[in-house]
Amino acid sequence: MMYFCIMDSTRQLKIGRLLQKDIGEILQREPSFCGGALITVTKVNVTSDLSLARVNLSIFATQDKSAVLKIVESHSQEIRHKLGQRIRHQVRIIPELQFFIDDTLDQMERIDELLKQ
Repeated sequence: MMYFCIMDSTRQLKIGRLLQKDIGEILQREPSFCGGALITVTKVNVTSDLSLARVNLSIFATQDKSAVLKIVESHSQEIRHKLGQRIRHQVRIIPELQFFIDDTLDQMERIDELLKQ
């Protein structure tokens, strides 16, 4: 039996960290993109051709996380434009952005509550 481990290249990891930092700063500086919620960029996965970035967001200070995600998605092109202004000298193509809710912290909270019972 052969097992293949698909790992990101060093370049993908570097671009992912760069995007994570810059998208996080863009969301902090533009509160209208966040719909009044506190958003943290937890991870960015970049495809091997660097054309698509999957951005995981941790959303706090709101009850309706999916509504906040829709607000962020509606500003996707503006976020990508601001990102392009920041990283245009480091990459040839500014990746398309896909946003997802990262609920690992919520899961950890639930597990903690269950363990306390």
